[in-house]
Amino acid sequence: MAAPDRGPDWTARDRTPGGRPRVIVIGAGIAGLATGCYAQMSGMETRIFEKHVLPGGCCTAWSREGYLFDYCVDWLIGTAPGAGGHQVWRELGALDGKSITEFDVFNRVVDEHGRAVTFYNDPDRLERHLLETSPADAPLIRSFCRDLRRFAALDLPWEVTPPPLRTVAERLRTVRAVLPGFRLFWRTATTPMSGFAERFQDPLLRRALPNMFLQEPAGFPLLPYLFTLAAAHNGNAGFPQGGSLGLARSVEERYISLGGVVGYRRRVERILVEDGRAVGVRLRDGTSHYADHVVSACDGPTTVDRLLEGRHTSPTTDRLYHELLDRPGNLYPAAVSAFVGVDGPLPPGEPHSTTYLLTPEQGARLPGALQNSLVVQLRSQYADGFAPPGKSILHCMYFSDHASWKALRGTDRRAYRARKQEVAAFVREFLERTHPGLAGRIELVSVASPATTERFTGNTYGSILAWQAFSDAEDAANRLVNKDRMRLPGLRGFSMAGQWVGMGGLIRAATSGRFAVQYLCRELGLDFRAWPSDNQEPWHTGKWGRLPRLDRQAVGAAE
Repeated sequence: MAAPDRGPDWTARDRTPGGRPRVIVIGAGIAGLATGCYAQMSGMETRIFEKHVLPGGCCTAWSREGYLFDYCVDWLIGTAPGAGGHQVWRELGALDGKSITEFDVFNRVVDEHGRAVTFYNDPDRLERHLLETSPADAPLIRSFCRDLRRFAALDLPWEVTPPPLRTVAERLRTVRAVLPGFRLFWRTATTPMSGFAERFQDPLLRRALPNMFLQEPAGFPLLPYLFTLAAAHNGNAGFPQGGSLGLARSVEERYISLGGVVGYRRRVERILVEDGRAVGVRLRDGTSHYADHVVSACDGPTTVDRLLEGRHTSPTTDRLYHELLDRPGNLYPAAVSAFVGVDGPLPPGEPHSTTYLLTPEQGARLPGALQNSLVVQLRSQYADGFAPPGKSILHCMYFSDHASWKALRGTDRRAYRARKQEVAAFVREFLERTHPGLAGRIELVSVASPATTERFTGNTYGSILAWQAFSDAEDAANRLVNKDRMRLPGLRGFSMAGQWVGMGGLIRAATSGRFAVQYLCRELGLDFRAWPSDNQEPWHTGKWGRLPRLDRQAVGAAE
């Protein structure tokens, strides 16, 4: 359930003498909630303002007719106790009382002719399968799987302190962890996956390898593929009970237990600045709220261009939010999601996730598609509660452009809805072809477009993960975190957090909130404090709270 917006009156300019430092956080996504949690643990008093009715940002879900449409998490780095990233989730209570679903398969790729390759998490099983698929590619297959075993054997820590604040001992720990794999990291980070895949003789493997991550992230080298597959093999990339919204609700629960206050439907319109210092925020309802420090954990371009009215920026944010924003390959693409409610069970023996490679003619029928492929996930296999008893749910997704969807929604709502109908019709037809008889059991289809994502999360261009790793934006984002310390020159009392600052991905978003508070503690002369949550209450579906219906219309099976 959403937390009530209670607490001291922050519309007054001055806080009580001797009181705790007050911090306003903009946005109740994972980064904003993490910022609030760490600030509360470190002795500050915080309040989060969120424009939506739910926490989580893109880490969200919505429902219709008993089905829950889980939007974000495909796998979560940090699910294994003792492994990299787990400490952050424990401190935030994100996995409290939850089981973790682990899969033997990371993803399967099927081409237009029905040939399939399965990407098993286990390096030995994967190697046997790939060799059976294409004996002619044995040297490349063995090289890939040998590197996968090396990644799986490494014990890499997740850095929980920003580089400028790390102690000598922390720096030495990092060096000791990275040094054994340095040559491996360097080689795989400088080898583009596209180039590596082109060396394969088998046409299926050439196309399948880049789609191991569901759809192909443009410009990725080998390293992230191997790192993530190794994490899955080690149980550190599982799926948490409760899914995306369950993750956000758990962090929200942790934040409230620490004394934090969340205000939903409280959209921030301006960050108030006086004499070069951020002093508070003004909401859409006209009220102003004041604090000693403001942290913006929402969309980066929105923060700089709208909330700060373009008056406070830096060379780094100018490069990120203007020069690089529209340059191809820097942002993760937007996506179209079609959630399909099915009466009865899903096809037995199918892996939980499959990428289907489409013909150019099929791809042209998917509105706005950037790649000729469609991902089909059997979401009922991920966790209980996503579908009513006796029913199942699938998630069909593809990368899509944003501009055409936004323009259509803004100029012709009827045509916009018709375009969604095209997606639903294609999905229904495709599922019937791949799983005969399934279409007749479809009860509804709910389509979320890139315009939907932008509308409900505020993410520029509907990007699902903001900056893409290994792009031109990565160096600028690292500079914003490390050299600029998540601040804007000339603007005191203000900092930024989230994936528009610290790169995409949930664990990065959460860690960025930790970094922001560590920097703030240094500025305020406070000791940074963090400890694991001790909440042992088992997760249950009631913790989702009241679920909204983000789309007004769903496509019924008979339409």
